[in-house]
Amino acid sequence: MVSVYLNEQMEAGWIKIYTSSDFFKSELVRQVLIDNEIEAIIIDKQGFPYRIGEVEVYIHENNFQKALEIIIKNEL
Repeated sequence: MVSVYLNEQMEAGWIKIYTSSDFFKSELVRQVLIDNEIEAIIIDKQGFPYRIGEVEVYIHENNFQKALEIIIKNEL
């Protein structure tokens, strides 16, 4: 599995659309958004070795409404 990670110095225009403590659920959301032609990235804030913390999915702010509809439609 290949995921895109950005550091805390992310460029302007990205907003958080989804957060989960389950990495694989966040990856599923990211992949569904990409499949619907919405660029999405993951920021993994979980600590090692216990995987405690959140995994966040970010999109460009101009895709917010479409992304939200896709997440709701797919019951993610």
